[in-house]
Amino acid sequence: MLQHTMTKRKTLIIACFGIALGLCIGTVLKNYRALEIVKRCSLRPTNLKTPNEIIGLNDEDTIQNSQRNLVFVGVMTAKNFIEGRARAVYDTWGKEVPGRIAFFSSEGSYSEELPVVGLKNVDDRYPPQKKSFMMLYYMYEHYIDRFEWFIRADDDVYMEPDKLERFLRSIDSSKPQFIGQAGKGNSEEFGLLSLEFDENFCMGGPGVILSSETLRRVAPHIPTCLKNLYSTHEDVEVGRCVQKFAGIPCTWNYEMQYILRHNSSGRNAYTGKLKRKEIHNAITLHPIKQAPLMYRLHSYIQGLKAEELRQESLLLHRDIKRMAKYLEVPDDSTYMMPSVSPGAVHDKDNGKRHFEDHNILGISPELNKFVPASTADLLDWSFIARSLYSAGSANPKQKIDSAMREGLEDVITEVMENINYYSRQRGRVIEFRELLYGYHRLDAIHGQDLILDLLLIYKKYRGKKMTVPVRRHLYVQRAFTGIFVKELDEDFYNVTLQQTLSSSGLLGSLLHNGMARLSSHFTMASNLLAPPPDNIVFVLPIAGRLATFQRFLATYERVCIDASQHCDLLVVIFGPPDELTEHLQQLNELRARHIYKQINYIQRSGQFSRGVALDIAARSSYIRQEDIILFIDVDMVFGVETLQRVRMHTQRGRQVYLPIVFSQYDPKRRGEASPSESLPIDDENGYFRQFGFGICAIYKSDILDDDINGFDKDITGWGLEDVKFLEKIVRVGTRQHGFLSNTAEVPLDYNEAAEQWRRLTVFRAPDPTLVHIYHDISCDVQLDAPQYNMCLGTKANSLGSTRLMEQLFFNNRQNVEFIAEFNRQKQQTR
Repeated sequence: MLQHTMTKRKTLIIACFGIALGLCIGTVLKNYRALEIVKRCSLRPTNLKTPNEIIGLNDEDTIQNSQRNLVFVGVMTAKNFIEGRARAVYDTWGKEVPGRIAFFSSEGSYSEELPVVGLKNVDDRYPPQKKSFMMLYYMYEHYIDRFEWFIRADDDVYMEPDKLERFLRSIDSSKPQFIGQAGKGNSEEFGLLSLEFDENFCMGGPGVILSSETLRRVAPHIPTCLKNLYSTHEDVEVGRCVQKFAGIPCTWNYEMQYILRHNSSGRNAYTGKLKRKEIHNAITLHPIKQAPLMYRLHSYIQGLKAEELRQESLLLHRDIKRMAKYLEVPDDSTYMMPSVSPGAVHDKDNGKRHFEDHNILGISPELNKFVPASTADLLDWSFIARSLYSAGSANPKQKIDSAMREGLEDVITEVMENINYYSRQRGRVIEFRELLYGYHRLDAIHGQDLILDLLLIYKKYRGKKMTVPVRRHLYVQRAFTGIFVKELDEDFYNVTLQQTLSSSGLLGSLLHNGMARLSSHFTMASNLLAPPPDNIVFVLPIAGRLATFQRFLATYERVCIDASQHCDLLVVIFGPPDELTEHLQQLNELRARHIYKQINYIQRSGQFSRGVALDIAARSSYIRQEDIILFIDVDMVFGVETLQRVRMHTQRGRQVYLPIVFSQYDPKRRGEASPSESLPIDDENGYFRQFGFGICAIYKSDILDDDINGFDKDITGWGLEDVKFLEKIVRVGTRQHGFLSNTAEVPLDYNEAAEQWRRLTVFRAPDPTLVHIYHDISCDVQLDAPQYNMCLGTKANSLGSTRLMEQLFFNNRQNVEFIAEFNRQKQQTR
């Protein structure tokens, strides 16, 4: 009995000790938890914001008194994606939502600029089932009576807010609605999602729309749905929960796959051409996995909206013009001038056209808008077939350029959409098959006129089915809209002055040099010294041609040295030493006049090869890695504007500049004695050499890239080295390194490595200040066939303009008789 009493007493003591120990441990843990909460609050003061403050919702805003309480968009994201995808969403379509938007992430997620909600006890693991359900519950708990609609979206979806608002306002939000692209899983998942035969779900990618009534019915049961998950797909489980507690399935509607569009291309979705029907018609587009693509798509959509606004403005001008006619307001009345008071215009100015003139913009579409005063004012029509035939060009047959081809495609696409707008109701569809021919002309005031002959396919699928090819003429006028003036807030005077002092002009150079000398004696603030422009090194290969060489040196001295343009000269001279005496003398005299300038040369005694000369110069120690190399020919003349364009369009590690030079025609064909540097830039004196790539500006660090590695040294004589060099640059520019990847989706060291990759693009533009002076061309028959043919082509192009060649040809009667006989024999042989 005594032993039993001792045992009970020992047990009681141990129990009391255990309780005391547990209380101590609990107190410590409680205090530690409190410290953690305090610490977290001190690091994240914005977590103290109320739900309404996070999304910028005023307490008095309700569905009844605010147009911005239509929809609440909840975007699921992750902590690593907030500064990438989430920011792209918020910067593009997120701010235009007809309601509010918030980004839901894991606990502790935070952003000072974005409306981010960190869901309690939620992490970023995938699949995000808990995150999705808790986001819906958060919406219900804080905003159920503040919005008519609620959208569950991903951070890789693009929405068009205007279309979304029109769509939602056409549906009754007081009824339970569960809208999305319906699905039952793919073939591999069939039978594994635990769906009944009459059950479905709304695919989460392109967005899921719930009415407030649906969310009101489902949200209280979310804990039950989380405890009974049958699959790993959160959109399937949301659909199952809605079906069970709201009693409605996802919308069974064929058109939803086009309204809420999902592209199955994955990461390649929406990376190509954007001018497509699916983009024009959809409300949401999914997936857009890379943040830069989101900005690109938004820019395109904004462009489409700008086109719609211009069209609306044109229709308003037409309404004003029509109403003025009914009100018998004269066309020259000052009341018809926008933003002009009736007494502000003198009587003598009434006959002039004014800004936003209704008499021009308000004319209804017709092909007779333009009324010529005489036959000389008649507008010529150009004929469109497989080529473009135009009387306004010296060469009447031309290739249809990409701009016109794209414009024709836009016109035909828009017309076919209008024709088929009611095709479903009428039980027929008309398909475009081919443009047979057409005519077009351009009126600088009214717009473009088009007459097109189209081959169409008429398909009737209701009643008696038939498929019939038909031809129809299409008469279109693409009217110009008014002139838009944009005011810039930038201080052009200060900006221009700064650019002048830092990059060009004698005054800027003197100021910079003076400040630099003072800084060697005194301590000066670094921001007082404008950084000098990048140095340009002229690389000139030459063999013989002393007189032309003297002209080039005179041009270089006047433009580069006297104007202090931060340039160096490196000449690669080919020829025996005894034949180079005068060339070297010219260089030494130039050196003596400018002893502080870098004027260097490299002698070569072998056979002339432009590729070898350029490669040697590019690798020489006379050129630094950070210098711009300008490969130039001795026949070129240039100006200060040329150097400005070189610096502007040559970008280190990114862009190579290949200017399109103006090449003069043979002056003797026009009866002139010798070539001149002062000839006007027009079609009769020369042409822009589109297919010449010899003049090139590139940084030395780029030309010595492993994938370029200088010029091809196996080519001797004239030509072809520039074509081979361009091919190398193009190959480097087409390297796919995934440089559009979102920074939040790749390892931390990815961007540092990506910055080192060279993705060189080629920029080409005509430069009227860069002129190739004519000289006689002699093509060596010993050249390889490609080089010889290129030489002959250049020689033929330099003879004269097409109009001059036509005139010279028909002035010789023997030529006319020869062609007439040739055509007669050709007809007889048929």
